[in-house]
Amino acid sequence: MFDQSLSDLLWLSPTEAVAVVLATTGMYLAMMLLVRVIGQRMLGAMSNYDLVAIIAFGAILGRAALGDVAVLGGGLVAMLTLIALQSIAGALIVRPFGARAITSQPVLLMADGTVLPEQLRRAHVTLAELRSTLRLAGVHRYDDVAVALLESTGSISVLRRGTPIDAALLEGIHGEELVPEHLVSRAR
Repeated sequence: MFDQSLSDLLWLSPTEAVAVVLATTGMYLAMMLLVRVIGQRMLGAMSNYDLVAIIAFGAILGRAALGDVAVLGGGLVAMLTLIALQSIAGALIVRPFGARAITSQPVLLMADGTVLPEQLRRAHVTLAELRSTLRLAGVHRYDDVAVALLESTGSISVLRRGTPIDAALLEGIHGEELVPEHLVSRAR
């Protein structure tokens, strides 16, 4: 009935291991590029639709990485490859070039109580998502908001009016020039 031994079903040859490493690396890099192109919005607070998409991406990545190799051996090689790639990305992200290549730039979504539609489109954030975040932050009126930002992590942060914002907190934000000077403290 079975013409394969148990070890053949669980483990893989060196050639198969190399194929799993290459396929996993390729899929990891493709996913990193996809996140970079689509933007950090893909990683933010997920709706039901986003959760389904992430699960589907994981299934596709897993299937492509493993191909037809043995489940246990291939899974271990793929998992170790992903851990190694994450470690490499973590080491690169602390360097200026690596940070620019791997992470997305934060995007200004609101300034001085005004929603910035062009910035919302750039960040792939809907007005409904922004409003939801404002409500969760306890904002009662748009005028209460000094700035709202889509962070590189995919979450939206809200800074309220009342205290000037340290200019250093706005460095590197796409659209920082749209923040009115009266909201910013340049004193050091």
